[in-house]
Amino acid sequence: MSTSSPEAVKKLLENMQTDLRSLSMECKKKFPPVKEAAESGIVKIKTIAARNTDILAALKENSSEVVQPFLMGCGTKEPKITQLCLAAIQRLMSHEVVSEAAAGNIINMLWQLMENGLEELKLLQTVLVLLTTNTVVHDEVLSKAIVLCFRLHFTKDNITNNTAAATVRQVVTVVFERMVAEDERFKGIVEQPPPVQGNTNRRSVSTLRPSAKDAYMLFQDLCQLVNADAPYWLVGMTEMTRTFGLELLESVLNDFPGVFLQHQEFSFLLKERVCPLVIKLFSPNIKFRQGSSSAASPAPVEKPYFPICMRLLRVVSVLIKHFYSLLVTECEIFLSLLVKFLDGEKPQWLRAVAVESVHRLCVQPHLLRSFCQSYDMKQHSTKVFRDIVNALGSFIQSLFIVNNAGNTAAVSAPAGGSGSGAQGTAQGGPGTGGVSGNLTTQAAFEYRGTWIPLMTVSVQGSAKATYLEMLDKVEPPSIPEGYAMSVAFSALLDLVRGITSMIERELATEEEAAAEFREAHPDQEWQPQPGAHLVWEEMVSACWCGLLAALSLLLDASTDETATENILKAELTMASLCGRLGLVTPRDAFITAICKASLPPHYTLTALSSNTANLSSKAYSIQGQSVQIISPSSESHQQVVAVGQPLTAQPQGTVVLTAKNIQCMRTLLNLAHCHGAVLGSSWQLVLATLQHLVWILGLKPGVGGALKPGRAVEGPSTVLTTAVMTDLPIISNILSRLFESSQYLDDVSLHHLINALCSLSLEAMEMAYGNNKEPSLFAVAKLLETGLVNMDRIEILWRPLTGHLLEVCQHPNSRMREWGAEALTALIKAGLAFKHDPPLAQNQRLQLLLLNPLKELSNVLHADIRQKQLESVLQILQSQGDSLGPGWPLVLGVIGAIRNDQGESLIRTAFQCLQLVVTDFLPTMPCTCLQIVVDVAGSFGLQNQELNISLTSIGLLWNISDYFFQRGEAITQELGREEEALQKQAQEKGETLNRPFHPAPPFDCLWLCLYAKLGELCVDPRPAVRKSAGQTLFSTIAAHGTLLQQPTWHIVIWKVLFHLLDCVRTSSTTADKEKIESGGGNILIHHSRDTAEKQWAETWVLTLAGVARIFNTRRYLLQQLGDFFEAWEVLLNHIQSAALSKNNEVSLAALKSFQEILQIVTPVKDSDKAGDAFAAMGVPPVLIDPLSASGPGRPLVRSDSLVERLTRYNGAELQAPPPGEESALEDSALWWSAWNTWYRTGTDSTRPPSGPTEKLSFIPSQPFLTALIQIFPALYQHIKANFSMEDLKKLGVILHGAVSVPISSDASPFILPSYTEAVLTSLQEAVLTSLDVLQKAICVGPENLQVMYPAIFEQLLLFVEFSCKPPQYGRVETKHVANAKYNQAEWVALNYVPFAERSLEVMVDLYHKTACHKAVINEKVLQNIIKTLRMPLGLKYACPSESTWKLAVSSLLKVLSIGLPVARQHASSGKFDTMWPELANAFEDFLFTKSTPPDNLSIQEFQKNEAIDVEVVQLISTEILPFANFIPKDFVGQIMAMLNRGSIHSQSPSFTEAEIDVRMREEFSKVCFETLLQFSFSNKVSTPQEGYISRMALSVLLKRSQDVLRRYVEDERLSGRCPLPRQQVTEIIFVLKAISTLMDSLKKTQPENVDGNTWAQVIALYPTLVECITCSSSEVSSALKEALGPFKDFMQPPVSRVQNGES
Repeated sequence: MSTSSPEAVKKLLENMQTDLRSLSMECKKKFPPVKEAAESGIVKIKTIAARNTDILAALKENSSEVVQPFLMGCGTKEPKITQLCLAAIQRLMSHEVVSEAAAGNIINMLWQLMENGLEELKLLQTVLVLLTTNTVVHDEVLSKAIVLCFRLHFTKDNITNNTAAATVRQVVTVVFERMVAEDERFKGIVEQPPPVQGNTNRRSVSTLRPSAKDAYMLFQDLCQLVNADAPYWLVGMTEMTRTFGLELLESVLNDFPGVFLQHQEFSFLLKERVCPLVIKLFSPNIKFRQGSSSAASPAPVEKPYFPICMRLLRVVSVLIKHFYSLLVTECEIFLSLLVKFLDGEKPQWLRAVAVESVHRLCVQPHLLRSFCQSYDMKQHSTKVFRDIVNALGSFIQSLFIVNNAGNTAAVSAPAGGSGSGAQGTAQGGPGTGGVSGNLTTQAAFEYRGTWIPLMTVSVQGSAKATYLEMLDKVEPPSIPEGYAMSVAFSALLDLVRGITSMIERELATEEEAAAEFREAHPDQEWQPQPGAHLVWEEMVSACWCGLLAALSLLLDASTDETATENILKAELTMASLCGRLGLVTPRDAFITAICKASLPPHYTLTALSSNTANLSSKAYSIQGQSVQIISPSSESHQQVVAVGQPLTAQPQGTVVLTAKNIQCMRTLLNLAHCHGAVLGSSWQLVLATLQHLVWILGLKPGVGGALKPGRAVEGPSTVLTTAVMTDLPIISNILSRLFESSQYLDDVSLHHLINALCSLSLEAMEMAYGNNKEPSLFAVAKLLETGLVNMDRIEILWRPLTGHLLEVCQHPNSRMREWGAEALTALIKAGLAFKHDPPLAQNQRLQLLLLNPLKELSNVLHADIRQKQLESVLQILQSQGDSLGPGWPLVLGVIGAIRNDQGESLIRTAFQCLQLVVTDFLPTMPCTCLQIVVDVAGSFGLQNQELNISLTSIGLLWNISDYFFQRGEAITQELGREEEALQKQAQEKGETLNRPFHPAPPFDCLWLCLYAKLGELCVDPRPAVRKSAGQTLFSTIAAHGTLLQQPTWHIVIWKVLFHLLDCVRTSSTTADKEKIESGGGNILIHHSRDTAEKQWAETWVLTLAGVARIFNTRRYLLQQLGDFFEAWEVLLNHIQSAALSKNNEVSLAALKSFQEILQIVTPVKDSDKAGDAFAAMGVPPVLIDPLSASGPGRPLVRSDSLVERLTRYNGAELQAPPPGEESALEDSALWWSAWNTWYRTGTDSTRPPSGPTEKLSFIPSQPFLTALIQIFPALYQHIKANFSMEDLKKLGVILHGAVSVPISSDASPFILPSYTEAVLTSLQEAVLTSLDVLQKAICVGPENLQVMYPAIFEQLLLFVEFSCKPPQYGRVETKHVANAKYNQAEWVALNYVPFAERSLEVMVDLYHKTACHKAVINEKVLQNIIKTLRMPLGLKYACPSESTWKLAVSSLLKVLSIGLPVARQHASSGKFDTMWPELANAFEDFLFTKSTPPDNLSIQEFQKNEAIDVEVVQLISTEILPFANFIPKDFVGQIMAMLNRGSIHSQSPSFTEAEIDVRMREEFSKVCFETLLQFSFSNKVSTPQEGYISRMALSVLLKRSQDVLRRYVEDERLSGRCPLPRQQVTEIIFVLKAISTLMDSLKKTQPENVDGNTWAQVIALYPTLVECITCSSSEVSSALKEALGPFKDFMQPPVSRVQNGES
């Protein structure tokens, strides 16, 4: 119920009246004035109530009168009355019906009561009610009331004292509350600030409003009182204590900071009064040094007094908290003092209170920030904030370092015994993990033997002080052990927590603002206020060293898990904050601390030691104190949970991990996990540490890089307790999650992480060099893990990641390598399989980026790595082969990066990949890659490790060519498009397009690359590869050549085929002639292939044949190329060099190719095919122009048949070309070129060797020579038009040479006929055929050709000579077959007789035809024939073969039968003059041969031979002698002389008797004689000379007959009975026969032809004959009878007829 409601007012009136009544009753007897006043008061109240509507206001107005009776009552000093009155007064006050005047009266009355010591508690109550219910009391009245309370505080009564103290406090509060209320009321009114008048506080009071003035005066006096000065306003104070004053000051400052901050006057008081006061009061504490002896200083030092000191610190705390902004300088002093109080020399209680004060500051981060801004960031100012933190740090350190200043008592032992005792139990050894736990269950710190328990001092974040609140204690309390440490520890933690959370909050709001700003203005840069950042950075910079020193020490000393956790959390948050602010050094320092704590003590880890080295070298000095960063002690009493191997290059002993290490490790993992983004370069530290821990715990990487507990290879050196065993999977899991969370890092942080892993890995690599110890694979595994989870932004980390893994792949340690390769290939496979956005197919750059490391692996020399690489290629092909697109070149590059030193298995794997590509992926890859496929397949062909792969790859090339053929259209289009694009690019750059075989269109280039590859394979060192490649090359050109454009053929011919021929020729000519031993015993090599040279020979043969075939089949196309003639020349040149090679196989094959390109061999099937080719191709024949009348199957020699067929087929729309025009090789230049080749080949191959025979290396084989000569006839058909005498001579030389070549003894059984058979070898046949062709051509050719006849005769005659004189081949010794045992002679001469005889026959035939030709006549052919025949004729029986001379004779007879008439005809011209003597000699040589017939000649044979002689004589008698007048006389003379010699009478008498009967050629002599006689008588004698010869001959004959007969008669008579010698008898018989012959001849002759003289001589013989009748020989007798018979004709004298007077 409100005091102003009607009911309340009514009640008040009633109560007042009741009170007055009571008063009047009490005072009725003793104090009548009071009674009267009371009663008039009742009337007064009734009157007021009756008259006024607002009763309360009226009451207040008249309050002086209303109160008067009660005041008088109090004056009675009667307790009962006084109490009644005070109660009534209080009631009035509570209804606020007391006016100012009344209040003053009341206070005066209360003062009197106080002075009389009455009703003290009631007084205090009344004052309180008066001051709290209204604001009427001011100025002096108020001060009087306050003094009253103060005085009551100092009475002897405890209760009064305390009540008064409470009242004072409340009153002071009320004064200030009034001021606050007053300010509120005037808040809206803007006042003119008063002019500042000097510094005096007196004058400035006038400007304050009433309540403010009161408050000012009160506060000023409080300061005076504390300073022990007289108050200005509180008049009447008798005594005052400092402690109470300080408390009041503190409460005002604490409760009404606004007053001081808003009013200058009050601020002035603070500065001028409070601060100097505090500093003054502090002085004894500052000077005091605990334990310094008083003797040293002359004046006694005032000791610090606990109550004052503590209260001062409270005031200072308040000042700093609220008025820091006003009192910057003063606070600097306070804070410095506070820091000093933490010194070890100060009393324990002082340090404890100071620590509590510092703790209070530490929970106010904003305040700390202000310190930092005001001091640390200003020049020439104390670094207060830094000092506070460092002081805390030093304080903590000092607690551990027990000095000898006598505070040992403070470090008394805990319940468990002395510190060392605890330490002893704690060191029960690693095995007794929990033993020390039950003794020291209390949380504590322990460091180097100092044991400090840890108490719970305050809730986190609030500084609840214990000693600062001990306001009732006068003596310093004893501080329990560990209290100060615990407070300092909390302070540190709160400091860290406060600063970090404040800065992080501000950072967060700044980031939000930045985000909003960016949304609003996406184009502008967000500019944060630099000030804030500077402050944050300064705060961190100022405090981190001290914090780190203290925290590290505490962490090392902590034995309590919770404390450890808190310390680690503090270090973690600091590290994270430094990271966020970009302060690298402090961040790294905190992280280093956590890292060191994770590892066993004194563990050598370079990353960390280098970092702490540069920290611990700085000792931070704080006003003369130094804060040393303490290195961890090794004696932490911790439960050991694991023993393991350290990760070092040199094997060391084991190391121990404690539970705290594991706890630190978890913090480290937490740090990396949650704050990875700010770690930056300190990832290095974190990861290095984790790597070592993982190693010690024996975690090994598994699939995908996750670490699993696994045993080290080194054996069971790792011991894990069950405690840690359960943790391991969790740790392993966190480790994996840590790297998984890398996907949330920003790009820069991710780079830091990757760089750190890379350098870790580098260290691991360094360590693994030169030994095969198990390496640490942590970094590699984690690189893999990080890559896998960051696939979506793989581009940014791909290069450093893979670049490093590639280095790992080259490491000599196999395990390291293997993991590098595993990681790299896994990443590549994952990258290709990942669903990127945009997909890889549209992001060519990314795809190439992903595949590039795969290619780089090709440079690694280690086979295991290449194996891994190729296996992954296989997997990639199988899984992503269809979508590789632009990545194909790289993949193919990998497959093709094989080298011969790589071993078979690698090559085999790579080849599997290639096979997969060729069988499955050719259609899906870009056509631009086809060329690479060709190159790769080629490189597999060229590798020499595995022959089968080489051969198979050639098969693949064939498959590829088929693919080109089938997909030609599509490939051409795609390549065309690509080419245009490239062309455009090239033009833009102003370069020329550069690709192999450039001018050719791209599709043709593809073919050319294929051909070029096969071409390379054709000269591979291995024969099988060469063979296979050669077959494939020529087959593809044959099968698919139609696709090529015409100009491309030019390249095929020159760059591919001729280039290939050049290479093969070079290799063949330089090949090794050493015998190859049969390969490895399991392959037998045929003797025809047992040297490299022979193997190359086969290649040469194949290649040449292939090229020739292409020339042949594609001639119609090639001829349209401009330089066909040059190509032809080159090809012929190759054929020639092959033909002249010293290898029979090659040379013979060359000639076959020569024949083929000259189209000498006409395969029938081809000409039949030609027409069908069109039908099959569906080409309407109209389109085929006659010159290129057919496709690939062009008939070879003449295409008339085709043209005719086409013409018929097409209704004669096609004009048949003029004859000859369509023949395949029309151009005579080509034929002449061929002729020159043939001639050079022939000349070189048949030229006999000139040097001594030992050096003889090579003699061409018969089949070769045969083939060579066989080419000529066909060739001649085309060159006959211009075939000159010169050429004929050349031909002759070759023919002669060819025939002269001997045969090797190995081959002779196959070539030579047995000696008895007269058969020609095929070579000889060919030679004769060639001559035959020539003569036929001359025969039908024009006149001018006939001059060549003589040359042909000359050639034939040369051959004829071979019958008697076999040709010599240089100086080669040949043995005749007959007497050559095959093995003795290397070379065997042919049997030339059949050849010579055949030549002779040919010659005779030819002469038959040509005897009358002018040239034959002019060139004395007949004479040459005779001259040649003279040789066999003369030799006769001495000829090698009997048939020879017989044939020679018959030939001579035939020739003469034709030639002599011609010779007679031309007798006059003298052209035959020289022939006659030659002929005479020939007759002579033959008929009177010097050779004797063989002994075994039978009579029949002899008679046959004689018959031949007779034939010759008959020829003379029929063909020569009858025409004596046309024949030179000498010749006739010679003939006559010869006949004479041969006739009977000239038979020599030299025969021995034994031979005579057989050897006398009687028949021959007879014929000679007859001829002689016939010639003598038959002709009319044309000239006296001729007559003379015959007459002379006759007379000689007759005379000789006469002589013989006479001599015979004589001898017979002398000999008596003895028979005459046989020869004489024979002679006489001859003579007798001759006479009878003569008689016959005379009888037949016209009588007028016989000279009379002759007759006389004949008749004169008769008597002599008669004389002989007496002879005794019967033979002579019979001959005589024949001779005498004819004489009967002389018995009747002849009738002489006289005609015309002539006889």
